[in-house]
Amino acid sequence: MYIHVKSQMPKMKKHCSPLDLDGTGYCASFNFRRTARAVTRLYDMALQESGIRSTQFAILVGVVKNQPVSIGALADVLVIDSSTLTRSLRLLEKEGLVAISNRAAMRQRFLTITAKGKRTLARSLPAWRAAHARFVATIGSAYWIELRSELERLAHVAVDLEKPAKDTPALARTSF
Repeated sequence: MYIHVKSQMPKMKKHCSPLDLDGTGYCASFNFRRTARAVTRLYDMALQESGIRSTQFAILVGVVKNQPVSIGALADVLVIDSSTLTRSLRLLEKEGLVAISNRAAMRQRFLTITAKGKRTLARSLPAWRAAHARFVATIGSAYWIELRSELERLAHVAVDLEKPAKDTPALARTSF
């Protein structure tokens, strides 16, 4: 199959769009998302027997480390849109892994992990640790520590770059 696909590449190139796509391969979003999908798939495969996905694992870890935590605060920690997080939390609540409080002061809802959620997380930790150890051993521990720090810095840069667009009224951003 690979050979077939590779041999078809010259034919595909001839049918390319007339659009000037020069430089799009360097797109940060494309490259981060592609890498994130590959790494997510690796961890999803490792966690498969535990019954949760890597995204659910991350949410459960975030809840445990910060509980009781508001949905908004967890969304900030995970750098995820609150509405997207809420959809994921509904599934985790339905499965009995997290508890979501009624609205409290300042209309916030707080999350805690349930006993079933703790058991599920405990069951998934050995598989996560094995996948993580394999990943780090493959790329090198020192490189991972450096890369992880750089990824954290880049996440903050991206969040900070969003702020002017959010803080500026829509009409003020419009150019005539």
